Amino acid sequence: MSAHKPLASNGRLANGAGTGTPGQVARHSRSKFPHRLNFYTVPPTDEITLEEFEGWAIDRLRVLADIEAAQARNRSHEELKTLITAKLKQFLPLSSSGTKGVDTEKERKKDLYSHFVLRLAFCRSEELRARFLKLETALFRIRFESDELDERAAFIKSLNFGWEEASRALPFAHEKRSFATQLAASTFGLKEDNVGREAFFKVHWTKVSDLVERRRVFIHRGQAYVPHREELSLVLTEFTSALSSALSTTARALPRLDEDTRLLPILTHLSDGFSSGLTSSYTPSLNALGEEVTAEMIPEMANQSFPVCMRSLQDTLRVSKHLKHEGRQQYNLFLKGIGLSVEEAIVFWRKSFSAMTDDKFNKEYKYNIRHGYGLEGSRKNYSPKSCSQIITGKSPGPGESHGCPFRHFSEQNLSSTLSSFYNLSAPDMKEILGHTKAGHYHLACTRLFEVQHARFGVQKGEGVGGGDSVDHPNRYVEASRKVMQKVKEEEEGKTKMEVD
Repeated sequence: MSAHKPLASNGRLANGAGTGTPGQVARHSRSKFPHRLNFYTVPPTDEITLEEFEGWAIDRLRVLADIEAAQARNRSHEELKTLITAKLKQFLPLSSSGTKGVDTEKERKKDLYSHFVLRLAFCRSEELRARFLKLETALFRIRFESDELDERAAFIKSLNFGWEEASRALPFAHEKRSFATQLAASTFGLKEDNVGREAFFKVHWTKVSDLVERRRVFIHRGQAYVPHREELSLVLTEFTSALSSALSTTARALPRLDEDTRLLPILTHLSDGFSSGLTSSYTPSLNALGEEVTAEMIPEMANQSFPVCMRSLQDTLRVSKHLKHEGRQQYNLFLKGIGLSVEEAIVFWRKSFSAMTDDKFNKEYKYNIRHGYGLEGSRKNYSPKSCSQIITGKSPGPGESHGCPFRHFSEQNLSSTLSSFYNLSAPDMKEILGHTKAGHYHLACTRLFEVQHARFGVQKGEGVGGGDSVDHPNRYVEASRKVMQKVKEEEEGKTKMEVD
C-alpha cells in the first residue's frame, strides 16, 4: 500500500464530495487558493500521505469539538470567537493573503483537505451530518468576521451568487424613496434621511429567514431588502445550503468507499471520536502531578481528584476486592499515567485483592500488571485510555465496572453514584444529567470537575483550565492536583506573611 496514494484515488473520493450549485468559486488566479475563505465546493485531487489525511482531519476535529462544547455551555458569540481563534492558531491557522513569512498555500491546502476528510467521516448518519453542518457554519462565521475587508469582498464577488445589488439599479432610487420609512425602521441604526446612501441587496425572503424572524429586513412582494451591513446573514445562508446539499450527495456516494481498506478505519476512528464529542491531544507524562505517588495515597486521591469513572472503579475495588479484566486494564493504565510506579502498582493491587492468596495473585494477576507497564510480553508501552477510547470502547457487561458512567450507566445508577460521591446541589445535578442526556458526556464531566473544585476557586466555564473540557481521565487528575497545589501554596504564603 502506497502511503502517497492520492486522496481522490480513481475519482472515488472526489465524486459526490462537492457540488455544482451556485456559489462555486470562480478561478481567475494562478494560485490554487486565491482566497482565505472557502465554500468547499471543489474537492481536492492532489496527492497527500495517509498521515496527512488523518492528522489534518484530527486537528480540524479538535477545533470543531471545542466549538460544540462552547455552544453546549451557552458561551456568547464573542466568548466563542475568542476561544476558537486561539484554537485555530494552534491547530488550523489560516492567514490573510498578504501575511509575510507564512506559507498560505500550505495552510489553505490543509484547511481544504481536512474539511473534505471530515465530510466523508461525518456524512454517515443524519445526526452526524446535522452536527457537522452546524459546526462548520459556526467556524466559517468566525473566519468570515475576522477576514480582511478587501479579501472578504473579493471572495464574495467570486462566488457568483446572483444577488441583485439594489443600490446600483436605476429604478431602485425611486423604491428607496418610496420605502424610506420602512427601510429605516427595519435597519438598526439607520435614519430615514440616510436611506439613500445605504447599500441594499434584494433577495427572496427565504434566504434570510433569520433576519425576517428578527424583523431586520423590509419585505415587499416576496423580496427582502437586506442592508449591506447584514451581508453575513446572506453568506451564511448560502454556505449552509451548499454544504447541506454536498453532504447529502457525499452520503449517497459512501457505499463506493466500502472497498477501500486504507481509508475506512481512519474515517471510522474520526466519526467515533466525533460521536463521543471530543478528541484528545493530551498525553500523560511521568511525574505530571509533581509529586511521588504511592499505593497508600490512592484511596484518598480517588476521593479528592479522580474523575467519576476512576472513582467508581476504586469504589468497586474497595467493596468487592476485585475487578474484572477490562476494569483492571482501564484502572491500571490510569494509575500508571498519574505516576504510580510498577512496584507500587503491585503493592496496590495485592492489597486491594486481599481476599485471594499470594500464590493466586502472583500466578494470575501480577503478569498483567507488569504487562501494562511494558515489562512483559511484547513490552509495548501502553498509554492510559482517553475519554474517547473509553466512551467508544467495549460496553460493560454484567459484573463489569469499566467504561464511562455518563455514557454507560443508567440515569438512576448515575444519579445514585453522583449523589454518593459528591455533594451536588439540585441545579448542578440537573445540569450534569442534562448534558448526559444530550450525549455531551465530556461536558457533564467538565461541569462535575468545576463543581467538585468550586471550593478551590474554580469558576463555572473554566473547565480544566482555559475553558477546556475534560478529554482524558488523567488530565482531570492533573488539573485537580494543580488547583489544590495552587491553593495550598497561597495559604502557606499567607501564613508566612502573618508570621513575618
